[in-house]
Amino acid sequence: MTEPGSSSQESDVRSLKIVLGIYIIIFAFKLIVYFMTGVLALFAEALHTLSDIFISGFLLVAIIWSNKEADEVHMFGYGRAQNVAALVAATIFISFTSFELYREAIPRLFSPETGSYQNLPLALGILSVSMIIAAFPLVNMFRQKKKGAAAKAQLTELFNDELGLLAALIGTLFIMQGQYIADPIASIIVATIIAFNAIGLFSENLSFLLGRSPGPEFLKTIESIARSVEGVLGVHDLRAEYIGPDTVHIGMHIEVQKGSPIEEADRIAEEVREHVHKSVKGGYCVIHMDAAKSEKSEVGGLTI
Repeated sequence: MTEPGSSSQESDVRSLKIVLGIYIIIFAFKLIVYFMTGVLALFAEALHTLSDIFISGFLLVAIIWSNKEADEVHMFGYGRAQNVAALVAATIFISFTSFELYREAIPRLFSPETGSYQNLPLALGILSVSMIIAAFPLVNMFRQKKKGAAAKAQLTELFNDELGLLAALIGTLFIMQGQYIADPIASIIVATIIAFNAIGLFSENLSFLLGRSPGPEFLKTIESIARSVEGVLGVHDLRAEYIGPDTVHIGMHIEVQKGSPIEEADRIAEEVREHVHKSVKGGYCVIHMDAAKSEKSEVGGLTI
């Protein structure tokens, strides 16, 4: 087995550490300014950021844990730890942040004037600064060519942050004009953005945990690679699934000439393995040997 894209994961870890530090600073600012201004949208954003702190920390642990080598308990490694983390993160987005924001904001729709506001320019300033600060890790992560599931989850949340901050910013501008109903509306928009993205994140990572295939084009490529090896007369029962961000588990049956010596069959299997290995940088490939147009006869499994 080869090492999964370690450089990509190192970049993910570095980005997540930076984001986590930024979140802690932004959370403190938002919470302090909320108590100074009374703007509910700021409280919504503070809760949003608090959940980000826990989620980013969890994703960071998961991405490090996913580097663990395969063992007798998890024989294909721990690559899916990132998908589990993203799934849990999505659940937290929906159950904690979104629900709490809806619970706080909806009653305010019917009595918006109950809010007590002050120091609104300060709220405007902290929201603007937060948007600028959050934009730096967003751009950095977006420019990464390869991102694992944990990093993708974090990227999604950074988009959530920018959209939520924009809604809160617009809401504060309306409050300054005396349109107090804009405060709960902005909070509900923040909650809806979080819930919408969380559902998509949940769905995508659930698919990976259920054994998502790399797709028909990938399978056709692998079959073509196997058939290109001299001595391979046919390929069937080709299967593949993701077992990590950059790791694929492949299984296939290849047909060789009936009566081929075991040494020749092993050579063919090894050559197929090497060719597949060049295409799939990290993963596992189990090859079963069949005699062409006769009863099947398995020689053994090979792993990359």
